[in-house]
Amino acid sequence: MYFTLFVTVILTAVVLVVGAYVVAKLIGPRSYNKVKGEPYECGIPTRGSSWLPVSIGYYLFAILFLIFDVETVFLYPWAVVVKEFGAMALLSIGFFLVVLVFGLAYAWRKGALEWK
Repeated sequence: MYFTLFVTVILTAVVLVVGAYVVAKLIGPRSYNKVKGEPYECGIPTRGSSWLPVSIGYYLFAILFLIFDVETVFLYPWAVVVKEFGAMALLSIGFFLVVLVFGLAYAWRKGALEWK
């Protein structure tokens, strides 16, 4: 039963992706030229290399944001069932929030949240 459901989901996904691609190719614009193939369409050619080094701080800040954002999303299911579990739910979410605060304090102490 689960195998047929799995196969059905996979086939549906494949059909939808291929169908969207075919529809986009059929009704999409067809005017292609050399200028549209360039990375910038502002009319000014680039000088030098377009590959510039980016500070690792931007990546760390983005990853930390995603981590804490996803962790706060986990608070919603807890808030929905907190009355059913009582004190145990309160204790578990308290531990969860303490771990989050320690993680934030560690990142702050290491300077990951500072723009340089």
